[in-house]
Amino acid sequence: MRSAEVTHSLFPRCHRATTSFPLPHSRAPLVRALAVALLMATACAAQAQEAPTTEGAESTRTLDSVVVTGSRIRRVDAETANPVTIIGREAIEATGKATLGDLIQELPAIAGNATNPYVNNGGGTGASAVSLRGLGDKRTLVLVNGVRLAYNDVNSIPAAMVERVEVLGDGASAVYGSDAIGGVVNFILRDRFEGVQASADYGRTSRGDGSRRNYSLTAGHAWDRASVVAGVSYHKIDEVSAAQRAFSRDALNLVDGEAVKQGSSATPYGTLSFDDGSAEAAALAAAAGCSRVTLDSATGAGPTAQGDYHCYDPTADSYNYQPFNLLQTPQERTNAFVLGSYRLTDNVEAYGNAYFTKTHSASIIAPVPIFAIGDNFLVSADNYYNPFGINFGADRVTGTTYNAFNTRLVSLGNRQYAYNTYNLQTNAGLRGGFGDSSWQWDANFNYGRVRQKSVNNGFLNYAAFNQAVGPSFLDSDGVVKCGTAGSIIAGCTPINLFNTNDPATVEALEALVVNPVSTSTYTVKQFEANANGDLFALPAGTVNLAVGLSYRKESTSTRADELAVANLEGLCGVVEFCTTVLNGSFNVKEAYAETLIPLLADKPFVHAMNLSIGTRFSDYDSVGSTTNSKVALEWRPIENLLLRGTVSEVFRAPNINELYAGIGGDAASAIDPCNGYTGGNDVACENVPTDGSYHQADPQVSGRTSGALVAGYDGLKPETGKSYDFGVVYDPLWAEGLSLSADVWRINLEDTIATVSAQTVLNQCYANAASAFCPLIHRNDNGTIYYIGEPTVNLGKLWTKGVDFGANYRLPDTRWGSFDAGLNGTYVARYDINPDPTDPGTVVIHSAGKYTYSYGNFPRIRALGTLSWKRGPWSAAWRTRYVGHTSIGSSDARQNLSADSALPAVERKIGAHAYHSLQGGYDFSDWHTRVEVGVDNLGDKQPPLFYNNNANNGNTDVMTYDVLGRYLWARVTVTF
Repeated sequence: MRSAEVTHSLFPRCHRATTSFPLPHSRAPLVRALAVALLMATACAAQAQEAPTTEGAESTRTLDSVVVTGSRIRRVDAETANPVTIIGREAIEATGKATLGDLIQELPAIAGNATNPYVNNGGGTGASAVSLRGLGDKRTLVLVNGVRLAYNDVNSIPAAMVERVEVLGDGASAVYGSDAIGGVVNFILRDRFEGVQASADYGRTSRGDGSRRNYSLTAGHAWDRASVVAGVSYHKIDEVSAAQRAFSRDALNLVDGEAVKQGSSATPYGTLSFDDGSAEAAALAAAAGCSRVTLDSATGAGPTAQGDYHCYDPTADSYNYQPFNLLQTPQERTNAFVLGSYRLTDNVEAYGNAYFTKTHSASIIAPVPIFAIGDNFLVSADNYYNPFGINFGADRVTGTTYNAFNTRLVSLGNRQYAYNTYNLQTNAGLRGGFGDSSWQWDANFNYGRVRQKSVNNGFLNYAAFNQAVGPSFLDSDGVVKCGTAGSIIAGCTPINLFNTNDPATVEALEALVVNPVSTSTYTVKQFEANANGDLFALPAGTVNLAVGLSYRKESTSTRADELAVANLEGLCGVVEFCTTVLNGSFNVKEAYAETLIPLLADKPFVHAMNLSIGTRFSDYDSVGSTTNSKVALEWRPIENLLLRGTVSEVFRAPNINELYAGIGGDAASAIDPCNGYTGGNDVACENVPTDGSYHQADPQVSGRTSGALVAGYDGLKPETGKSYDFGVVYDPLWAEGLSLSADVWRINLEDTIATVSAQTVLNQCYANAASAFCPLIHRNDNGTIYYIGEPTVNLGKLWTKGVDFGANYRLPDTRWGSFDAGLNGTYVARYDINPDPTDPGTVVIHSAGKYTYSYGNFPRIRALGTLSWKRGPWSAAWRTRYVGHTSIGSSDARQNLSADSALPAVERKIGAHAYHSLQGGYDFSDWHTRVEVGVDNLGDKQPPLFYNNNANNGNTDVMTYDVLGRYLWARVTVTF
C-alpha cells in the first residue's frame, strides 16, 4: 500500500471510497468534500482544493497515487470499480469500541455466524472473526497492509497501530487469491507518527458489570531518510454471567407455543429411562407409572431404593445450566508493535513491521454432564449401588445399548476452557522505483506464527470411571470393591452414580478428575514480488499494468494429552471431552497480472470510461491448480456520476483444518425430525418406535466432526464460483458535500467446502431415505441418537444476492459548527443453500430473512446511521445500528426448521432492533489532552428471545444482537 507522487488534474468532488491526498498551500480558501463511507462518522474522504487561477495559468495539483484495496494498480482516482468502504482513524476512535472486532462486526455487510467474545459455548478464545455477506470467516480475506493475516482474529491486531480500515465488498480472488469471496478487510498501518501519545479508557455496563480497561502508548519519529513508529497496549474485559440478565438466566425452550423453563435431562439427581425393550425394563416402567424417572432431591447420602424416585417432569426436574454460562467471556490482551522504514538510496527503501499479541481468555460452562449411552460407558446391573438391577448405558466393546442414564457431576464444579494464544506476525521487504519511470517494485517476506494452548478443567478419566460404575460388591471386610468376588479391580473405588450427593461418591469422583491440555501451532511463510507502472499512452489515457509472483507455505501441528485424543469413533479417554489432532502442511505458488485500459475520455456522454482486467494462476500442492480472472468497467457519463460493474471468478482452497483435522467431538443443537414418528422413513428413523411416542430428550446431540482425509474424502477440491457487482455513485453538484451510492451484488458458489451440520444431516436424510447423508446418522437400539457424523466435504451450492446503499452528507459549515450525516446499509434478497445438488430429494435451505443454527442470522436489512458535530474543541456523535426483521423456524415443513421443539413447521417472527449510541469529546489544547465520554445502547435494548432449542448461547443470537445492555465509557488521550 505504498505510492509515489504524480501530477494529475484534480477531481473537484470527493467520493465514498477515498484516501486523503496531501495538497500544497494555496492563496484561496480550502474547500473540502468529505464523504463518510460508513456510518460510523468515517472521516476518510479525499480532500480537494480549488483555487482561482490567474489568466493563462493552469490549475494542477500534486497528488499521491495509491493502491486501494481490490486492485494492485496505483491510481489517483478516488472512486473506482471497486466498492470500497474506508473507516478512518478518527472514526474508529469516535465509536469508543474496545476492539477492532467490535467495530468491524457492526458493518451492515456482516451477517451469519462470525464468532466474538460473546460466544461462550463453543468460543472463549477472545477472537472476533469477519463474515462479509454472511459467507463465513473462511470466505472473507483479512489483510494487514495488503498481507494475509496469520491468525483469523481481528482483535489480535493492535488498534493503536491502525491508520484506517478498507473494506472491499466484492469478490477478489483474481487480485488476492483464495478466500476473497465475500470480500476483503484490509487494515492499513500508521507508518508516520511524530511524538508520543498515551491513552487510557474505562467502561462498564449500567448494571456495574462487564468492565473493560484499555491502555496504550504510541511513539514515533521521522527523519529525512527514515521513520519509526512503535507502541504497546493492554486490554482487559471482565466476564458477565448469564445469570445477571433476565433473558439468559434460565434455559428456555419454545414448546407447544409456550416459553418453558426446560434445561438438560442431565441433572444432578440423575434421569433414568427404562426403554431398552427388555422385560425387566418394561416391568420397572409399569411399576413407576412412566418410562423416565429421577431421584427425589431430598434424598441424602448412601444407597438409594426404587421408592426414592419419581416420574421425570422436564419442566420441573430438568437442569438449568444457564446461570453457569457467560454472556461475555473474559480476556486479557497485551500487544507490542513496531513499524519502520529507511531509504537506502533515492530509489530503494527498506521497510518492516512486526507485532506480537498475547491473549489470555476463557469460557465457562456448567458442570460436566454424563450421558451413559452417548459417552459409551456401562452402568452395570451388578453395580452394588444400582437399585434397579438392569444395565444402563452402552457396552463400548460389543456396541450394545441399554437404558439411558443421564446425570451431572455438580460436585466437580464448572467446566472451564482456558486459552493462551500467542500471535507473532512480521513483514519486511524492499521497495523502490526504476529510475525516473513510473514503475515501482516491491519484494517482501511475511512470517506469521500462532501458538494456542488450552487447558480444559473439570473432566473425568474415562477408563477409570467406566470401571468405577461397573460391577461392584460388598466384600467380607465390609468394603465395597470394584469387580467381582473372584476378580477384584485393584486401585478402583466404586462410584454410586445413583446418588452423587454421597460424600464418598464426591471424593471418588474428584480422584478421577483430569484436566487435558492441548497445544496447536500454525505458521505461514510467504514471499511476494510485484511491480506496477505505466505501459503506453492511449488517446483516453495511459495503460497501467501490475504483475507479481507469490509463494506461500502454511503448516500446523497439534500436541495433546493422549487421553484426550479422539479415536475413529470420536471417543477418547476423557468423559465429555475429546480433541482432534491436526497435523499437515501445503504450499501454493501464484502469478498474477492486472491492467487498467482507458477506453474513452471527454466524449459526449462519456467523461471517462476505463476497463480493468486481471487474472491469477494458483498452484496448490494439496488440491491442484486453478486460474481466476476478473473484468471491471467504470463509466462516467458526466464527471460527478460513476457507473461501475465487476464480474469476477472466485475460489477458496480447503484450509489446513479442513484437510487434516482428525476426529473431534461436537455438541450441536439439532431438532430430530423423527419426533412423534409414526412411520415413513425407517432409514432416517432407524429403531425409532412408530407409535408416535418418541420425543427427543434434549436439543443437543453428540456429533463427530472430521477433516476430509480422515472422513475418506481425499478428493477435496477448491470451491468455485462467480461474483457480480454493479453500482452507481452520484455526487450531485446541486448539493455540495452529498454522496449517494448503491451497489447490486450477487455471489454464486458450487462445490462448497463445509463441515456438514448435524441438523442438515437429519433434515436431508429425513427428506430422502436414499440421501448420501443417511449413513452419518447413528442411533441406539431404542431410536435415540447415539451420534451424528459431521464430515468436511465438497458438497453443495450457495447463492446470495442483495444491495448495498449509502447516503452521506457533509453540511455546509455554520456558526454552530460543522455537521456530517450518513446512512449506509445492506439488503439481503437471497441466501440459499443446497446441501447436496446431486440428490433430487434435497431440500434447499432459504436463509434470507431468517436465523438458523447452522448458518446464522440474515435479516433482510441491516444499516448504520451517524450524525457527527464539531465546533472548536467540542465534538459529538450519534450512531444508530439497525438490525431488521428476521424469523426463526420455517412454515415450510420440508425445511424441518420449526421454531417449536414440539410442533412442526412453526415460524416465529423477530422484530427489528435499533441500538443508539452517543459520544462527546473536548480538546484541552493547552494540555495536549482530549477527553471523551460515551454511552452505547442508550435505550438499554435487550436482545430478542430465540430460545435454547434454536440457539446455543443465552437463548438468543449473540453474534448479532447486543447482550450487555447500556454501556458507559470514558477515555483520556494525551499527546506529547
